[in-house]
Amino acid sequence: MLEVGIVGGTGYTGVELLRLLIGHPDVAIRVITSRGEAGTPVADLFPSLRGHLDLNFTDPDPAVLAACDLVFFATPHGVAQSQVPALLEAGVRVVDLSADFRIRDIATWEQWYGQDHGCPELVGEAVYGLPEVHREAIRTARLVACPGCYPTGVQLGFLPLLERGLVDTGDLIASCASGASGAGRQAKVDNLLTELSGSFKAYGVGGHRHLPEMEQGLRDIAGGDVSLTFVPHLLPIVRGIHCTLYGTLKDTGVDLQALYEERFADEPFVDVLPEGAMPQTRTVRGTNSCRISVFRPQARDKVVVLVAEDNLVKGASGQAVQAMNLMFGLPEARGLDYPALLP
Repeated sequence: MLEVGIVGGTGYTGVELLRLLIGHPDVAIRVITSRGEAGTPVADLFPSLRGHLDLNFTDPDPAVLAACDLVFFATPHGVAQSQVPALLEAGVRVVDLSADFRIRDIATWEQWYGQDHGCPELVGEAVYGLPEVHREAIRTARLVACPGCYPTGVQLGFLPLLERGLVDTGDLIASCASGASGAGRQAKVDNLLTELSGSFKAYGVGGHRHLPEMEQGLRDIAGGDVSLTFVPHLLPIVRGIHCTLYGTLKDTGVDLQALYEERFADEPFVDVLPEGAMPQTRTVRGTNSCRISVFRPQARDKVVVLVAEDNLVKGASGQAVQAMNLMFGLPEARGLDYPALLP
């Protein structure tokens, strides 16, 4: 039985991580920390977990965390940097759901996240936790940087095209929309029901901090320079991401449906839909699945890829559990193989 700890479990990714781990047959949750909620029963803050988890939030105790097999960080950016080195030194493996170790270029990270990086010496060691690309490296990693929600959908959507060199890498476009939970569990006027309901808007058009993460991952896949235009939008729903991806084909003779079906045939959490079908956010709600469809409109040279995922599961906590399974030699789908919540 794996003993795991969670640092910073009071947000949406934290409670989603708890939900998934409670149902995992090989995991015992040893500790969940929060300085602001120390002493509070977890079920008081999250009544959905009442009867399933009998733990209180505690102040972070290095000795308790060091006794875990693995520690998840579900913290704001900048927090994990100060605690991860000591845990690794103690032999604890770490999965970080924040962006602290995702971007390899330190100056780029500091530019987009507006602070000095507190642990640059570990950035090069961290394995980017997208299993469909880095599965073997994740298995032996001490530190996994869990991908962001938008970057997960964008990279998986473009993956088969870039691996085969089938699109112009200088002009990729991603138009994506996320539910309000992507902004975190915080009080913001823009996230009020009366502000969101019946509305749809773009944001971050001039620059979004997921862009450098996306371009880094796409460059790794393509093996060369990539230029991506990324426009995020806010959907009037709680959870879910829908990505519409555009590229210019170098070879219009390729069978795109067969390409995607072949590439993802053995991937447990990527579902390529039948030709002509289109993914919906509601069909992946609460699951670790990413559903994809591919089109070539009017048989021209543009390819359109549609991707749907749950931003809190495959886009965050579910992918973190998937990485944990790989790190400890468990079946990859353990604790994650279940249907969507519908309606």
